[in-house]
Amino acid sequence: MHNNNKIILIEVGPRDGFQLESKIIPTCLKQEIINKLADSGISQIQAASFVNPGLVPQMADSGEVIKGLNSKKGVLYTGLALNTKGVSRACEAGLDCVEVSISASNTHSLKNSGMTREKALEQGREMVNTALKLKIKVIASVQCSFGCVYEGDIPVSQVLSAARVFSCAGISRLSLADTTGMANPQSVKKIINILQTEIKDIPLGLHLHDTRGLGLVNLMAGMECGVRYFDTAFGGMGGCPFVKGAAGNIATEDTAYLLESLGISTGINIEKVAECSRQMSDFLGRKLPGRLYRQDCRNLG
Repeated sequence: MHNNNKIILIEVGPRDGFQLESKIIPTCLKQEIINKLADSGISQIQAASFVNPGLVPQMADSGEVIKGLNSKKGVLYTGLALNTKGVSRACEAGLDCVEVSISASNTHSLKNSGMTREKALEQGREMVNTALKLKIKVIASVQCSFGCVYEGDIPVSQVLSAARVFSCAGISRLSLADTTGMANPQSVKKIINILQTEIKDIPLGLHLHDTRGLGLVNLMAGMECGVRYFDTAFGGMGGCPFVKGAAGNIATEDTAYLLESLGISTGINIEKVAECSRQMSDFLGRKLPGRLYRQDCRNLG
């Protein structure tokens, strides 16, 4: 493995997880959960998305959520945007970093953003420019990097074209998203190795969904290629509103435990994250996909 003594887990549950829930989560509960996650030792939290509230009602209060978060040294709050209006809203809410996201799949792009892949890529460049003009950092992500339920395999050239556009625009990190959970270790290594050859100066991250139970295996494959940034969601929450049957992200607690068991320090208090998962499970009235939160994690880290 390459330089994996420090792995960064980016908590995306408050965005990727909450957005799917039909039961509206009160703003104060969102803020409480996010503040607790910040207290657990997680250094980056994607707290909200700035998207059309008509399509994603759960995110209608994103600006209000951000304004009620505790400022904590060493914790970076981010928000997701799919268009330039969303970038501006994220800045108005007071965020220092925004994630702009487009899809490598034309069909998914149309369902997710109402734009063709080419149009979304063009707007992706505009989103980065808008963010940089507003003096906020930008993370870019490419959805469906490892396949699409509508189109099947996605040509690597389509992922690479998006990566090139973003890398030339001035982003801080590029994340490859397995939106539909179709990745396997072989495809993860293949695409990462190609991108590392082409995009040399920008850190890569992985956003892995556990739809087919390969999330943590794919994380290991990414680590073997030197990837240090991984999106996770407390309790394994998450999915995509525009992908039927999409499962949640790899669970923050489960991932942290795996890494700690390998001697890789995450700086995360697993029990504190598990408390958030139990609280959300109780509120929603169902079990979350994650495993460790259901156990006594006090002796795990």
